[in-house]
Amino acid sequence: MMKKQTSPRPTKQDRGDATREKLLSSSIDVFGRYGFDGATTRMLAETAGVNLQAIPYYFGGKEGLYVATAEHLASIIIEHVGELRSAIFERLAQLDKAGEAMSPKEARDLLTQIVQRMIAIFVSRQSESWARFIIREQMEPTEAFERVYANVMGPMIGMAGRLVATILGEPPASEHMRLRTLSFVGSILVFRMAHAAMLRQMNWQAVGQAELEILRRHATELVATLGSGKEGRS
Repeated sequence: MMKKQTSPRPTKQDRGDATREKLLSSSIDVFGRYGFDGATTRMLAETAGVNLQAIPYYFGGKEGLYVATAEHLASIIIEHVGELRSAIFERLAQLDKAGEAMSPKEARDLLTQIVQRMIAIFVSRQSESWARFIIREQMEPTEAFERVYANVMGPMIGMAGRLVATILGEPPASEHMRLRTLSFVGSILVFRMAHAAMLRQMNWQAVGQAELEILRRHATELVATLGSGKEGRS
């Protein structure tokens, strides 16, 4: 008779990793809803379903957990765009090393891909808690904002700036080009930051596959109008 196989017992390290993960995952939503001052350690622990002492044990206190949560949030976002982001950065580095310039057509293709990916993320339910956390940090930046900006926002805006500058044939580091890039990024962020207004304006109950396909086509149009003379027309 075959013996029943049993799963190995989780080790102390496994349990510790699971506790950390629970705290980090749930803290994105708690800090986003109540802010650093409004979120108590008891609230954070109870939401995560862990012992109150886990916070000082693993993070040194609420402030340590807050900064670690920002880093965790950054890593989650990177997971969703990491492969595409890495491919674009590698392509840019390859061209820089060879002393060659990217063609406007290739820049449009790459920018379209990343914009479509970002819009899909922004309209997902998962990104609601991310937005709350980041919006609070935009209003009153702390060390947590520096972690999110350094790991995600800064590199992504910089990458978009290189592509937009290539399409428009302007120096990417110029003040004008940086403003153009921020305006372009803002036209994408609106799908998360003004999500309720978008649903109301479009008469959508939610964003399903059909709505997402409409938004993908819109993303293509956003990139296509860059430098086409159609920008800013009423």
